[in-house]
Amino acid sequence: MNTAFDKFQKQRLISSYFSVVLSISLVLFLTGLLGILVLNTKKIGDHFKEQVHLVLFLADDTSDQQIKEISKSLSEKPYTKSMTFISKDEAAEAQEKDLGENFVEFLGFNPLKNALDVQLNAEFVNPTTIEEAVAEWEKTKGVAEVSYDQPLIGLLNENIAKMTLWILVISGLFSLVAFLLINSSIRLSIYAKRFIIKTMQMVGATPGFIRKPFILTNIKLGLIGAIMADVFIGIVLWRVKQSIPELDVLGDWKQVAWLLFGVPIIGMSIAGISTFLAAQRFLKLRTSELYD
Repeated sequence: MNTAFDKFQKQRLISSYFSVVLSISLVLFLTGLLGILVLNTKKIGDHFKEQVHLVLFLADDTSDQQIKEISKSLSEKPYTKSMTFISKDEAAEAQEKDLGENFVEFLGFNPLKNALDVQLNAEFVNPTTIEEAVAEWEKTKGVAEVSYDQPLIGLLNENIAKMTLWILVISGLFSLVAFLLINSSIRLSIYAKRFIIKTMQMVGATPGFIRKPFILTNIKLGLIGAIMADVFIGIVLWRVKQSIPELDVLGDWKQVAWLLFGVPIIGMSIAGISTFLAAQRFLKLRTSELYD
């Protein structure tokens, strides 16, 4: 009889521990991913900004020497990340693929111009800097026209600012939710042991003596849940790196290492604090209130 009851109690205890570990693991996993997103907000914004290109269309009478001089001058500009020369023939081939027909044969001549395609550094993608660059190159001999996607730049800067703000707000709210969820899970596990707490109290055990094993146990569970969360976060980061290498989410490995190190600290801290508060609450209950 006692053996069956002991097995039941052991299964119940394991189930309680499993539920605490699982809840801590899931909450810290989502919190860690949000932390990675916060750390990479600028990198994500820069990735989109660097999709903006400045295209210098060259006049038909521009000599090879002039093209070399313009290219050299462009490459020395701080806003230039990379530069590609696109001949009128290459541009015609690209247009032909897009249109699905040979418009050069239809027209009898190639109306396109040689061009220098400039990929911009993210920090210089703003209306003022680009307008100054456009004004400078439009006055340059050999440059027929300068083109860029003006509406896109305004939208990018506006939306990236909004995205950063909302990510910070959501991070704050989610951190609070994470604490409440872990706290709730631990309180439920201690609630199941409220009679044990009261029995120990009645035989003269001090509050510190009663709290200590609960705190140590839940800190260990918090550590296990946090390690599981770190493993899942690592898997997700690796998959993102494989799928979107441009973001280079593992580029700043020190930041990632500190975040992965911080997750267990957060998990153990929340578990310890929640256990202390929950145990303290049940220590203050009267015997008649244990059945409420």
